[in-house]
Amino acid sequence: KCFVMARAWKLLSDARKLQGRGLRCFSTQKQMNMFQAINNAMEIALSTDDKAMLFGEDVAFGGVFRCSMGLREQFGKDRVFNTPLSEQGIVGFAIGMASVGYTPIAEIQFADYVFPAFDQIVNEAAKYRYRAGSTWHCGSLTIRMPAGAVGHGGLYHSQSPEAYFTHCPGLNVVVPRGPRQAKGLLLAAVRSPDPTLVLEPKVLYRQAVEDVPVDDFELPIGKAEVLKEGTDVTLIGWGNQVNRLLQAAQLAEKQGISCEVLDLQSLVPWDEETVIASVEKTGRCVLAHEAPKTCGFGAELAATLQDKCFLKLEAPVQRVCGWDTPFPLAFEPFYL
Repeated sequence: KCFVMARAWKLLSDARKLQGRGLRCFSTQKQMNMFQAINNAMEIALSTDDKAMLFGEDVAFGGVFRCSMGLREQFGKDRVFNTPLSEQGIVGFAIGMASVGYTPIAEIQFADYVFPAFDQIVNEAAKYRYRAGSTWHCGSLTIRMPAGAVGHGGLYHSQSPEAYFTHCPGLNVVVPRGPRQAKGLLLAAVRSPDPTLVLEPKVLYRQAVEDVPVDDFELPIGKAEVLKEGTDVTLIGWGNQVNRLLQAAQLAEKQGISCEVLDLQSLVPWDEETVIASVEKTGRCVLAHEAPKTCGFGAELAATLQDKCFLKLEAPVQRVCGWDTPFPLAFEPFYL
């Protein structure tokens, strides 16, 4: 009897911790990889919002990474459809749809090819509400794009362009580290009142597998997650880099170094409160991202921490980032 009561108390305590991180507890979960979790999220979005539509290059047959597989058959060709090979056209079309009340989920087939749509994103989508004095907006716009290294992508299928967009006021930018986060953040993005970019680490589409709630759920945009508590140094990343930081923390433990690991999850807005609290506790910080070091988003974090945590820092904030070169094919393992 005592064992059962103790077990019940632990489960309740764990549930409260999850709720404190913005998560709900679910009785029904299912093993999914990341593309299956994204597919599940889009199925829920299309089921719960009859104005939601999904489109992009090759989306109708399931997409290059199979994220939209089966959705055209389920929701019809008027809601899930292919577009011409024009990123500028895809995003411009999506902005127009969002501005008249639809909920577009636009897919850019690779983040490397988002740049023809850069003007539409930063000069139209990001500024629409401000320009119109809030009388018009395209806040229901979501843009998905596979990003980051995949193991054989070379310079045109491996880039991490998040910093280009974090510089632009008016956009949300989120990056999941695995299936659960991909589903929760994507549903939050679709329902956000602001245009949101979801950068999906493509290497994780099939590699990352975990229990994901089958039910409809969202993870809060703007909230970081402390994955591992520690006392000596704070390690901060987003996307697949978080998984590398967890491995690094395990190696450091063997040398007696206690690492606290944070997944930023949301770059804009980012969780300044949680990050500062962690760095003030440990006194040290290492920031890591795949994108090149110069003007990467880690620089923004480092500048803020040097300003806000200066008197608590035991050492300068360090950045471990990609090289300031095009992403190489032959030397990809070395680059990473």
